[in-house]
Parts: sequence; structure tokens; C-alpha cells
Amino acid sequence: MDFSGSDAVLGPANEDLLPDSATAAVKVVVVGGFGVGKTTLVGAVSEIRPLTTEETMTQAGAGVDDLAGIERKSETTVAMDFGRISISDELVLYLFGTPGQERFWFLWNGLFEGALGAVVLVDTRRLEVSFDVIGRLEDRGVPFVVAANVFPGSPAHPDQELRTALDLPPEVPIVACDARIRESGRDVLLALMHYLYDLAEAPPAR
Repeated sequence: MDFSGSDAVLGPANEDLLPDSATAAVKVVVVGGFGVGKTTLVGAVSEIRPLTTEETMTQAGAGVDDLAGIERKSETTVAMDFGRISISDELVLYLFGTPGQERFWFLWNGLFEGALGAVVLVDTRRLEVSFDVIGRLEDRGVPFVVAANVFPGSPAHPDQELRTALDLPPEVPIVACDARIRESGRDVLLALMHYLYDLAEAPPAR
């Protein structure tokens, strides 16, 4: 489920300029294990030419990156992905996709700076690659939603089974998505915005 990278940068095109109506911008981080579709999601929903840092995988990663279940993967993100989407005339989301391999997780500190929330993309065929990712978000106190990316042949699980398997609190939203489809990715981001709004409106705990 790859998404072709950005074109050569020759300067901002008209469609890349921020709309004059935008009055608020929110930083959102897209995280997940190796090969779950983060670059695909950012590229599919972005209304500007996405910035990607995909590099061809080499023998240097052999024995380090776990390719079980994603043997056909040939490229990987080594720094970040970046895109932008307007949720409304006033609200703009800046999307930062993180690298999935654990050896690149040191980059997460900078990417999470100033982030209002996160999308955790999971592959239901390989839920185990998401355990540490979710744990890091919980340790940082970053609100997140879980998006189950639909891969060909991936098993369908009821939300409660996924919640139990991922050890998620009952309030964390779980949504199904196809990271290749813009409307599906937009629905995931809207779910995150609704969740963040609900958290902001909730009375303080006593």
C-alpha cells in the first residue's frame, strides 16, 4: 500500500498556499509500527504535495527490521512524512508521519513537540507491532485514536476484540479505514478532532 513520493520542489504551487480563510492550525502525528501504511495515509489525505523521506530498503536493515507479513515492502520512511488537510474553512491540520522502525524512534521527540493528538495506524494482521507505539503515547499523555487499516486479506475483528488485544481504555475511539482512500483518512482525522473536543469539554477529574 505505497504512495508515490512528492515531486521535486520548485517552489510553492497555488494549491500549496494556505487558504486565506484559515484561522486555526493543529499539529497531528500519524504513528504506527513498521509498514502499517502511515506514508500512504498522509499522502492520500494531503491537499498539498506531500513531503516524504522514503528510501529504498537495503541489506543494512536485514536482521534489524522485521519484515514478517510485509515481505514485498521495498521502501521505508527514515525521517518523517508531512502533509496538510483543511477540515473546514477555518481549521487546518498539519500531519506528521513518523518512521515505524524502532531504530528511528529517537526522531519522535521532535515530531511530537506541540502535537495536539495522534492517529495510531494498526495492521490487524500484525497487532504486536503496535504495542510499544501505544505505550509510548500513553507515557507521553498524548490523546490518540486507533485506525485499523484494511489490508487485502486482513482479518476483521469486532472493536471490543481490538480494544482488548491492544489494552485500550474504553474511551479511546477505534475506527476502520483504508489508508489509500482520501475520504477514509479524512474520517479518521475527524474522529480524532471529535475526540479531542470531547476531552476539552469534559469536566475536570476530582
